[in-house]
Amino acid sequence: MSEEILINVTPRETRVGVVENGMLQEVHVERASKRGYVGNVYKGRVQRVMPGMQAVFVEIGLERAAFLHASDIVRPAPSADGAEPNGNGNGHTPSISELVHEGQEIVVQVVKDPISTKGARLSAHLSIPSRYLVLLPYARTLGISARIEDEAERQRLREVLTPLIGETPLGYIVRTNAEGQSAESLAFDVAYLTKVWRVVQENIAKAKVGERVYEELSLPLRSLRDMLNDDIEKVRVDSHATYEKVVKFVHKFMPSLDDRIEHYDGERPIFDLYGVEDEMQRALKKEVPLKSGGYLIVDQTEAMTTIDVNTGAYLGSRNLEETVYRTNLEAAQAAARQLRLRNLGGIIIIDFIDMNDEEHRRQVLRMLSKGLARDHAKTTVYPMSALGLVEMTRKRTTESLARQLCEPCPACNGRGVLKTAETVTYEIFREITRAVRQFNAQQLLVMANPLVVNRILEEESTAVAELEEFISKSIRFQAEEHYSQEQFDVVLL
Repeated sequence: MSEEILINVTPRETRVGVVENGMLQEVHVERASKRGYVGNVYKGRVQRVMPGMQAVFVEIGLERAAFLHASDIVRPAPSADGAEPNGNGNGHTPSISELVHEGQEIVVQVVKDPISTKGARLSAHLSIPSRYLVLLPYARTLGISARIEDEAERQRLREVLTPLIGETPLGYIVRTNAEGQSAESLAFDVAYLTKVWRVVQENIAKAKVGERVYEELSLPLRSLRDMLNDDIEKVRVDSHATYEKVVKFVHKFMPSLDDRIEHYDGERPIFDLYGVEDEMQRALKKEVPLKSGGYLIVDQTEAMTTIDVNTGAYLGSRNLEETVYRTNLEAAQAAARQLRLRNLGGIIIIDFIDMNDEEHRRQVLRMLSKGLARDHAKTTVYPMSALGLVEMTRKRTTESLARQLCEPCPACNGRGVLKTAETVTYEIFREITRAVRQFNAQQLLVMANPLVVNRILEEESTAVAELEEFISKSIRFQAEEHYSQEQFDVVLL
């Protein structure tokens, strides 16, 4: 399995593509306008204490002072199961004046970006994530995500991590995607976070008030933190400045993989390699063609994502059952790739073509599971129903590719369909009748899309004459190129 990571950097946008055997499998996008401060750690100074609000304003070098509540200052004592209670262990939060005073220096982390006239929201409970763990520097605890429900797995994770953590005063939370991970992977994360915290401590010691001492990683570095391993043959970066940052990051935290990083200075844009740009465009379409002639229809809604499998032009070589089986096998592989490529999460229903042979159904499910095996997001697949439906879930990490790059169609408001010109015509007629009952006017002007106006004048001229006679008013129609097919205005003159 040949695997590469391609990093494309422009001044306002960074994109990361994961390519396996020359085929795009994942793509991540980060835009400068969307990058906030959440996750960043600053050395701040208490600017103003407000006892009535049990809070303080802290100067951290941003445009406006940031807000820190008393409940985000008290360091909770860990409970027996590693969960963190609120307050100071007895349910009581001390007065803000007992915790901090004006002019005091304090290390804080941004938990909510500034919005409009409000400053950022802060916490003194620092947390630094890695791929499988979250470091809690000031809470000596080992907590496990409640979403890992299997008790045997929870126990295994504790047994693996307890000796790795040893006598360190640092606390850790085990993230959901640590489920099933090897001891080596978890040990790698502990070592990574230990190094990161050492660097943060050094930065805190020498930083001045208002300086950032830890920054949540940018997309290229986050991607390497989460994805770079021995299976990755190359990481190609098309920006020299980003390349230098990547080299420095990998050398510090993953020195054994130093030789995998490469600066790409080819004439062709890096995302033209392996057709990544074209694949991204195709990933925004509903229809996914299969080599056999069949195709998938991928439909993302608020509630769930559905994938419908169709044979298309594929007739097969033996019989219908064989045709269906071959199409479903290819569709299972393609569906697994599309989920990862489009970053689709939540509930997913795959509607395979009905198969009578039980062994065929098992093989299609196996192919789907095999395709999902390399997915970084956690997936759960349920047995195929009698109707050929496979229900599954995929952990939602960020917005899907389509929702990052697209917006609802302004013409149809995201419905995916438009009212016909005929439907809009009759809506206009009803609106005219409604308007003349409410207001006095000598004449009416209707402004609408050219298709609708042409239809009215050519096919509904008799109806317009009857309507004018009925309301005793003349009606004029005006075509407006910039109006969508559903848009119209009835103006009283």
